[in-house]
Amino acid sequence: MVPKPEASTLMENSNGTSVFQLCVTQGEPTLVTPAEETENGLYFLSNLDQNIAVIIRTIYCFKSIEKGNEHVGEVIKGALKKVLVHYYPLAGRLTISPEGKLIVDCTGEGAIFVEAEANCTLEEIGDITKPHPETLGKLVYDVPGAKNILEMPPLVAQVTKFKCGGFVLGLCMNHCMFDGIGAMEFVNSWGETARGLPLTTPPFLDRTILKSRNPPKVENLHQEFAEIEDKSNTADLYKDEMRYSSFCFDPEKLEKLKAKAMKDGVLEKCTTFEALSAFVWRARTKALNMVPDQQTKLLFAVDGRPKFEPPLPKGYFGNGIVLTNSICKAGEILEKPLSYAVGLVQDAIKMVTDGYMRSAIDYFEITRARPSLACTLLITTWSRLSFYTTDFGWGEPILSGPVALPEKEVILFLSHGTGRKSINVLLGMPAPAMKIFEELMQF
Repeated sequence: MVPKPEASTLMENSNGTSVFQLCVTQGEPTLVTPAEETENGLYFLSNLDQNIAVIIRTIYCFKSIEKGNEHVGEVIKGALKKVLVHYYPLAGRLTISPEGKLIVDCTGEGAIFVEAEANCTLEEIGDITKPHPETLGKLVYDVPGAKNILEMPPLVAQVTKFKCGGFVLGLCMNHCMFDGIGAMEFVNSWGETARGLPLTTPPFLDRTILKSRNPPKVENLHQEFAEIEDKSNTADLYKDEMRYSSFCFDPEKLEKLKAKAMKDGVLEKCTTFEALSAFVWRARTKALNMVPDQQTKLLFAVDGRPKFEPPLPKGYFGNGIVLTNSICKAGEILEKPLSYAVGLVQDAIKMVTDGYMRSAIDYFEITRARPSLACTLLITTWSRLSFYTTDFGWGEPILSGPVALPEKEVILFLSHGTGRKSINVLLGMPAPAMKIFEELMQF
C-alpha cells in the first residue's frame, strides 16, 4: 500500500477534553471493475431517483476476531468485483440525459476502493452513535477535486484497519442509485459474496416500470414543495454553532411515549414511529422558538414498494420511497395534546397510495421541483433497515451509522441496543436550541 499523507483529527470526549489525535493513512485509490463483462449503454433513473441525488456517507465497524484483519481489504475488494456483475450500474458514471435528467452511463469504469490504516483501536474512536463529520469523515474516501455528483462515482469504498484487529468499512453512495432498503440489499449481497454464498435477494434492475405516465397526471397537491415564510427567523438561529447529539429511546420509554399519545382517548391506535415523530416534531418546534402563527412542515419518507399496484418486484434496485407531509401552525402543534400531532402524522401516511406515488412521479416530470426545506423537519428512518446484518466473514458490525446528517433540517431514527428494539434519535441544532431540546427529551 502506497501511503498518502496522514489525515488527522483531534478527538474529544463528552466534556470537550482533548483525548488524542486520530490519524488515518490512506493508500492509493484503485478502480474495481466487474469481474465479468456487463451491459453498457445508458441506464434509466426514475423520477423518484432524480429527487434525491445526494451523497450518503456511512460506516460499518467490525471488531477483531481470531482470523485478524490482514486480508480484509483483499477479501472485500474481491467480493466487490463479483457483486458488481449483478449491480453493474454502480460501476458506471452519472451524466445528464438530453431531457436534462440524471442517467447512468454504464461504462464499467468501476467503483473506487481505498485501503487505509488508523493509529488507534476501535474503542478509542469513542461514541459513533452520533454524527461527527470531522472525525468519522476520515473513515470514508472523498474524491479530490470533485465539485459535484457528476464527478463522483456512484460508489466509493474505504477499508480502514485498526491496531486492535478491527476494521471499518466506509461507504460513499449516491442516493439516486437506491434508497435505504436497496442500499442494504446491495451491501448484504456484497457480504454474502465475500462469504461465498449466493445472493439472497438478487437485484431487479429495470427502473422503467416507474416511468411517468403519458401525459403526466398530477392527482394530489404535493405540499412538500411548498415554500413557507420564516416568520420566526429560524435561519438566524442556525448562524450559531451547531451541536450534534443523540437520544436513546429504549423499549420502556417508547411504550411510555405511546401511552402518552393515547392518554386522551382520541387515537384508536398508535405506532412507535408515529408517536416518536410527533414528539420530536413538537420538541424541535418549541426549541426553535417558532411564533404561534408560524407554519411548520413535517416531511418523512414512506416505503412505496407495497403501495404500488402491483407492488414493486422483490429486490427492486432503485428508490421506492416517496416523501409525504403535514403542515400546521406552530401554535397548534404546541398547544394541543400529543395526540393531535400523532393524528397529523397518521393522516400523512394514509395519503400514500398508488395514486399518490404515481402523482409524485408525474409532478417531478412537469415541474422538476425539489422539496422545500424552509421551516421544515425532515425525518429519515433507518431503524427498520438491516444495517446490523452485514457480514463479510468477520461477523456482523458492532456499530454502524452515518458520518454526517445531509441537511440541518434532518433528524435520523436509527435502531440501537439489544435486539435492535431501542431507537437512537440523531440530530444537529444550534447550541441554544439544542439545550432546550435536550430538556424536552426528559419526560
